[in-house]
Amino acid sequence: MKFLKPFIAAIAFILAPLAHAHGEFFLHDAYARVSAPGAPNSAAFMVLDNQSKVLKRVVSASTPAAKRVELHEHAMVDGMMEMRQIAQILVPKGEQVILKPGGLHVMLFDLVKPLEVGEHISLTLTTADGHTLTKQIPVKTVMAGMKHHSGSE
Repeated sequence: MKFLKPFIAAIAFILAPLAHAHGEFFLHDAYARVSAPGAPNSAAFMVLDNQSKVLKRVVSASTPAAKRVELHEHAMVDGMMEMRQIAQILVPKGEQVILKPGGLHVMLFDLVKPLEVGEHISLTLTTADGHTLTKQIPVKTVMAGMKHHSGSE
């Protein structure tokens, strides 16, 4: 029985990355922005990777770290850059969509408490077909205009 513990631990380590996937639809390189002093809101960024044979539609997001969560985009409206809520994020079959500062993102409104660097929050995305992807994501400092990065978390 004692020899089973390392084997079970190894299997759990191998399967852990799949915990945030549904079939061939993955969420990776995700992080939430550290709260600005006194700010009640933040945002989350990530890569949505659809290796399935069908279009995926992310229709909502949630986290216990915020009272309200919305899908957002930045768009040019009458010559001004504006952030606005959108109903869904489309992820074409076989493609990736990057959620990054200044582009598509997940807004976290009315934070339960300020988000601090080094913490992790749970983030759940729900697709139009009712499936969910949940992942613990790190809180990081994000500078204005910073490009989304890839890499391990």
